[in-house]
Amino acid sequence: MRKKLFVLLILTLCIGGVSLFAEESIESLGFSLDVVWLFLGAILVFIMQAGFALVETGLTQAKNATNITMKNVMDFCFGAIVYWAIGWAFMYGKDKGGFIGTSEFFHSPMGLDFDSGGFYKSWFFQVVFAATAATIVSGAMAERTKFKSYLIYTCFISAFIYPISGHWIWAAPAADGTGGGWLGNLGFHDFAGSTVVHSVGGWAALMGAAVLGPRVGKYVKGPDGKTSVKAFPGHNIPYAALGVLLLFFGWFGFNGASTSIATVGDGGIWSGLNIARVCVTTLLAASSGAVGALFFSWIWFKKPDCSMTLNGLLAGLVGITAPCAVVSPGASIAIGLIAGVLVVLSVEFIDKVLKIDDPVGASSVHLVCGIFGTLAVGIWGQVDGVAVGVLHGGGFSQLGIQALGVVSVGAWAAITSLILFLLIKVTVGLRVSNKEEAIGLDRSEHKSEAYAGFQIFSNM
Repeated sequence: MRKKLFVLLILTLCIGGVSLFAEESIESLGFSLDVVWLFLGAILVFIMQAGFALVETGLTQAKNATNITMKNVMDFCFGAIVYWAIGWAFMYGKDKGGFIGTSEFFHSPMGLDFDSGGFYKSWFFQVVFAATAATIVSGAMAERTKFKSYLIYTCFISAFIYPISGHWIWAAPAADGTGGGWLGNLGFHDFAGSTVVHSVGGWAALMGAAVLGPRVGKYVKGPDGKTSVKAFPGHNIPYAALGVLLLFFGWFGFNGASTSIATVGDGGIWSGLNIARVCVTTLLAASSGAVGALFFSWIWFKKPDCSMTLNGLLAGLVGITAPCAVVSPGASIAIGLIAGVLVVLSVEFIDKVLKIDDPVGASSVHLVCGIFGTLAVGIWGQVDGVAVGVLHGGGFSQLGIQALGVVSVGAWAAITSLILFLLIKVTVGLRVSNKEEAIGLDRSEHKSEAYAGFQIFSNM
């Protein structure tokens, strides 16, 4: 009898040990899969930095190509350092009143455990988002901005402007349910950053271009008192197209990996179950954005415009970034088509009515379509418990919350970036001289030429 009890005890312990080992193995495997997925997504988003550089270079003049390349490399490098030191803490540190994080400055955990691994996994993914918000401004202020002034700006947005408004939306409540960003707690939904990333960068781009002023010769007043708008054609449209395709490629990480995990988790929209749908809606919105801009520009300009079509593709991507996880494929096509038309109208309005010189249309793509994509959640959203829009019986509640977020974040980003650019202007200076602009920033700012041995003619 004692032998039987002893054998039964040993079997029980073995089964329990195997069960415990299996549970720990499953947890470790799940964590490892989540880390790999988030790092893969972050690497895809990192590739977008090359896309931004090529788009901006291709749509501007050859004499500024080195300067543009330098800005797109260095805004990431400077931004990564300040985001680790300060920005992460403001965005994801211990919540204070729903408005700002107050801990984890210079955070450097050295343990080989889930907590340390979780921090580094999340930080690596978030830093490429911060870099995207910062680099949006480069195109709007291209061809006449002092390089050192641009570096000051990029540090400030990565350390302060972007993280604080990001905290309002993406900072999750603590385990006990307290804290969290005030907009997120209201039910504001921005899955991957139409507002958090794109409209913040878009507002800064618009303010920067307005404070900086237009390129010399852009707006010329004639003897009759009327102002004519001069076009500065991009010097390399294939570069721009390649850049857009790189951005398109990287956006599958931007949106897809915003699930934050690859495993099933709780089975909600922030889980591996939703990755495929997010990528499908992203693909369809981008495609329909390009189609919408193509046909609308064809009607508007009497010819199918390549640069507008490329911006239409980006407009569709920006527009679907907020609602990609809560809308159907059909709705994503509608969102993309509208964004594609909006970007053409916006480029024309900002350039010819507001007379703000934005060489690549960054404000139109990222600000206007970022706002539209955020509001689209309240129109087409159809996931119970997350976001149900007007067209699916949700009334105007979600749309109202989305509008509140647009206005609040817009006020924050516009005012802080305006103050920043004005301060830079009156201290170190924001703009190069007219002579330096005519020579080209490659030579005047860097003593370098992107196309050595070729004659580059200036727009005088």
